[in-house]
Amino acid sequence: MQWHIQYLDVARAHQISQGEGVVVALEDTSVSSHPDLEGCLLPGIDLVGAQQPSQQQPSSHGTLMAGLIAAHGRNKDEGALGVAPKAKVLPVRVQPDTRDGSTDILAAGIEWATANHADVISVSSVAGASVRLQRAVRTALAADIVLVAAAGNQPEDSGVGYPASEEGVIAVGGSDQSGRHAPVSVVGREIDVAAPAVDIYSTGRGDKYSKGTGTSSATAIVAGAAALIRSKYPDLPAEEVAHRLTATAIDKGPPGRDDEYGYGVIDLVAALTADVPPLGFESSAVTPPASGTALPEGGDAGDDGAAVRGLATLGVLVAAGGGYLVWRRRRRADDPPPRVSR
Repeated sequence: MQWHIQYLDVARAHQISQGEGVVVALEDTSVSSHPDLEGCLLPGIDLVGAQQPSQQQPSSHGTLMAGLIAAHGRNKDEGALGVAPKAKVLPVRVQPDTRDGSTDILAAGIEWATANHADVISVSSVAGASVRLQRAVRTALAADIVLVAAAGNQPEDSGVGYPASEEGVIAVGGSDQSGRHAPVSVVGREIDVAAPAVDIYSTGRGDKYSKGTGTSSATAIVAGAAALIRSKYPDLPAEEVAHRLTATAIDKGPPGRDDEYGYGVIDLVAALTADVPPLGFESSAVTPPASGTALPEGGDAGDDGAAVRGLATLGVLVAAGGGYLVWRRRRRADDPPPRVSR
């Protein structure tokens, strides 16, 4: 049922990297224990506290996102698999399970993750660009952290939200099982890449499984992809990790960058193996791995809206083509500047 695992050729990517040594801070709702997550959850922090009305079921959102990043299953071919099953997830609860969250709490969560040396920060929510939140995001980027954020979902969102719209953040849109733009995903010039976002299965509360549709799921998948790259290339700066994702993405829609896919749908194997010139190096193409080259061995829940508004699975939460892009910088000089509220 995890169609995105086959679509992204995760098995082949795992012959190269599984995210070893990388910590992904997950800014989300609470994350519950689950057999498929055993050993991969670090002691995190709850910045929300007990805000769960007794009549309502807790959300599976955070647990779903954690599984998409780092679930490892429970036996051979049993359970849920994440994109980076040997990475560690650092849960940072910034979103109540049943109501909208606070922009200041999200800012505090990013500050905490930065202070605790996360390698990647995953934000599946859309917030107002407050002064504190902008400062927290920019501090994380300056600390060489890869920050991945959901673009947002229609109809709740009309355009790319914050922090996805911040320069340097990897803004993630959504695609469907055929690699087409997912209708739930917003469009905008700030989008960098797209990833699977429709009927995405992974871990849920109570040892069960849940399914999400929206750019939250796509964001967690891209955060897992960033973990694979950081593990394979531990000395690569955060902006080069982002560049590797965009430069190797599979072009969709009109040729080149567009407002639905950004630079394209992520390609895990290419991001891990292609010869990608560094930012600022004017080269004509990304070189794919040689053909035939052997690789190294190597439930249910309700929909959650999230003022932070929107956990961006923000759509529904219930129980590749080939070819390489002509290389270009992640943010080109002629790209319009992102729209950020000041």
